[in-house]
Amino acid sequence: MPERPPRSRDPRRARPHARRRAGLAALTAVLVAGTGVLAGCDSSGSDAPDAEKKRTAAPAWNRSPESVAAVGDSITRGFDACAVLVDCPEVSWATGTDPGVRSLAVRLLGAPAAKKNSWNHATTGARMADLPDQMALAAQEKPELVTVMVGANDACRETTGQMTPVADFRVSFETALRRLRAEAPRTQVYVSSVPDLKRLWSTGRGNPLGRQIWKLGLCASMLRDAQDMSERARERRDTVYERVVAYNEVLRDVCAKDARCRYDGGAVFDYRFTGRQLSQWDWFHPSKDGQGRLAEIAYRNVTATKFPG
Repeated sequence: MPERPPRSRDPRRARPHARRRAGLAALTAVLVAGTGVLAGCDSSGSDAPDAEKKRTAAPAWNRSPESVAAVGDSITRGFDACAVLVDCPEVSWATGTDPGVRSLAVRLLGAPAAKKNSWNHATTGARMADLPDQMALAAQEKPELVTVMVGANDACRETTGQMTPVADFRVSFETALRRLRAEAPRTQVYVSSVPDLKRLWSTGRGNPLGRQIWKLGLCASMLRDAQDMSERARERRDTVYERVVAYNEVLRDVCAKDARCRYDGGAVFDYRFTGRQLSQWDWFHPSKDGQGRLAEIAYRNVTATKFPG
């Protein structure tokens, strides 16, 4: 049989192969370039490329929110600041309208706007386990900022054994933020640290009236037998102190995982309340003057160009 002449190659059939070769060459170049990027970690130890860092950067913090909702406990309700054993939300550090306090809402929005665009969902006696429901209520307002101050009642129990476990405290706080994010994903959150209960004891224990009120059971885990300086009493107070420190670590850690959350860096915990800044009725809750100091701290941190901690 005669030998067939070789067929000429159809250039159109060769084109897919050429395209595959070009694709492989491009892929090889990308891999080589990628290897160089991965090898070029900066001296800080970060191995994320600059472009990736930009994509995952936190959204810009709005230093001038136009609406504020508050959640938390008796401090945010202004308990014992105006009269004995009653809430006084008009002097609340977060959303109050009293001109002597100049609450965070007033400082941010101005007095007229604060009355219309701020909401106080805190409740006296609340613990961290109550925060998810409060946060769900706050989310319905679609505020641009939510303030959080809670945790003192988790440590203020009849005995140290009844204090909220740190793990439970963490779960409740994480749940609260998820509740907020489900309804208001863009809302910013400002988280206040839990006050130093041991320092409050140290400041108020010198007042005879305050000690009498404390005997009614106010924060017994810390304030019971206020003048008792025995080793057992000191250990009890130290246990409460250490639990508050642990709560604040949870607030800091959980907040750090939310791009729109700011923790106060321990500013309230570190603040040294004087007798003037404590309620004249219980020598434990902030007075009207103390509420004003809390408002100052919050405003400074909310409007700061850098996160406090």
